[in-house]
Amino acid sequence: MTTSSAANAILLVGHPNVGKSVLFHRLTGAYVNVSNYPGTTVEVTRASARFDREAMLLDTPGVLALPSRSDDERATMRALLNESSRCLVQVGDAKNLRRTLTLTALLAELGVPMVLALNMHDEAAARGVMVDIPALSEELGIPVLATVATGGEGIGELTHGLGHAQHAEALLRYDPEIEADIAAMAAAITRLAPHPQLAARGLAILYLGGDSVVADWLIERAGESHGQLEILRKNAIDHADGDLPALLARERTEAADALATSVIQRAVKSSPLLSQRLGQYVVHPVWGVPILLGVLYAVYQFVGVFGASVLVGLLEKDLFEGILNPAFTNLVSSLTGPGWLQDLLVGQYGLWTMGMTYALALILPIVTTFFFAFGVLEDSGYLPRLTVIANRLFSLIGLNGRAVLPMVLGLGCVTMATLTTRILHSRRERLITIFLLALAIPCSAQLGVVLGMLGGVSFTAVVIWALAMVGILLLSGFLAAKLIPGRRIPLVTELPPMRLPIFANVFKKTGGRLKWYLIEVIPLFLLGTFIMFALDKSGALPAIIEAGEPLVSGWLGLPKEASAAFVMGFLRRDFGATGLFAMAHSLSPIQAVVGMITITLFIPCFASLMMMVKEQGAKVALGMVAVIVPFAFFVGGLFNLLLRAVWS
Repeated sequence: MTTSSAANAILLVGHPNVGKSVLFHRLTGAYVNVSNYPGTTVEVTRASARFDREAMLLDTPGVLALPSRSDDERATMRALLNESSRCLVQVGDAKNLRRTLTLTALLAELGVPMVLALNMHDEAAARGVMVDIPALSEELGIPVLATVATGGEGIGELTHGLGHAQHAEALLRYDPEIEADIAAMAAAITRLAPHPQLAARGLAILYLGGDSVVADWLIERAGESHGQLEILRKNAIDHADGDLPALLARERTEAADALATSVIQRAVKSSPLLSQRLGQYVVHPVWGVPILLGVLYAVYQFVGVFGASVLVGLLEKDLFEGILNPAFTNLVSSLTGPGWLQDLLVGQYGLWTMGMTYALALILPIVTTFFFAFGVLEDSGYLPRLTVIANRLFSLIGLNGRAVLPMVLGLGCVTMATLTTRILHSRRERLITIFLLALAIPCSAQLGVVLGMLGGVSFTAVVIWALAMVGILLLSGFLAAKLIPGRRIPLVTELPPMRLPIFANVFKKTGGRLKWYLIEVIPLFLLGTFIMFALDKSGALPAIIEAGEPLVSGWLGLPKEASAAFVMGFLRRDFGATGLFAMAHSLSPIQAVVGMITITLFIPCFASLMMMVKEQGAKVALGMVAVIVPFAFFVGGLFNLLLRAVWS
């Protein structure tokens, strides 16, 4: 990659789910996790541009609004402040021009050359919304282009337009008193904390609007003189007839509405498209829940039955146990003879017979089907609608429906889901969500193993496990919300249109996630197997199994050998679940359910623990682990007693 100068940075900025990451991929060739729901990008991603190897493109997190309020909005604001940018590309939704122009109204005040890309132009046209793009371009004084990022339409025109980026015309002048306060603040910023890239007027509007990132930047730059800026801000608040940030936002919205009305040529009234009707049904208070149950059952059939039964059977029984393992065992035996090396490679805890067999024969087909199903759901636009469905339920645990997005992402990878809690608006929300992710949300590999094992028992076993996880999640969240001070923030989210999944996109995401699995997980499986081998050879594993027998066999009602699965679970929860899966033939239905409930609630994997430390600090992360581990065994034992009493 060619190293670009900082002055050649091009920033992609826009609301969530308007196609920034798709455009980023089109313009750079670099792949970002592209999903049809908000909150995918939580950090700035950068890569060299295809059309100019000296230019660096930056994909910023989606902003619901500026001034910034959430972590993703703050990340975008930091990029605007700290990157010496050549120009901005605002990526907007052609279907929702008013909302797009509300953000344009603020970006125009920053004084950076910009281009407006109205994306999803095809979907707007399908809804009868036609934008007079030349007229809009003339009003704004900048290039305005129509694009369809998913199909690559308008990309050439966009790259050409970047060479003609202009400073945008201001969309509005605020009320006279507010304008006077903005002018006074801008003059003070120019004197005390000048910015070579951003206009002082734009910084003044953000500061008066309560942007914490701009406030911190001004404090740092102005130093002891910052008190003068604070006095001006307090005076402006006193002058305002009401809440100053709300007044500023309202005037921008009114200006955007007026401009949008003047350039929308027609909005043909017609019957809703099938995708629109379907989008309404899935969030309907009556039909939404049956549709959700139907979706979950379809995922169970595809992952738990097809993936975990059919594909695992073909790979484990027919390929590995029938062909590969005997052949590899014979080869190793002929080359090494009896001894520790043979045991290390093909023994009970052999790197091949346990490590590679677990990773490739048991887990790979399960995570492949799960990743594919997950990709279909996220590309269709169904996942963000879960925020609406879950909003009322999540109010019980002090959260809003937006928290369902990290939890759904946690079904793919809890580590990355912990990172995406930054899309939540308060530390309290992030703390509760991270705790619930660590406790009751299984990652894709573990979930696949659970569905595979319990699906082989009965559908009732799957339902018991699922109800247990939902109940524990809600109860734990309810208690956490009572103990952690703060208030619940109302739901404000973006609902993208329902779409037919683009299967090229689904296959690409599935392939990318499988590459991550093979690169990251297989070495950990081999490391875990080696640890088990070393513990076994040293005599420590039998001692651990013996020491854990009162807890594992007595309280949980599992075979004492299951202690080994919990030892493996300290490295990765899915490795521990796979250890129980390998014992499935010797477990009763009750033991299978109890084992999977306990291992699901068990300590998060090491990578997740490190991410918890990064996001919340070591003290909080270790405190969560200290609560989770005994809680997992406590709940597992309770279900053992309950199921033995009622399940004959």
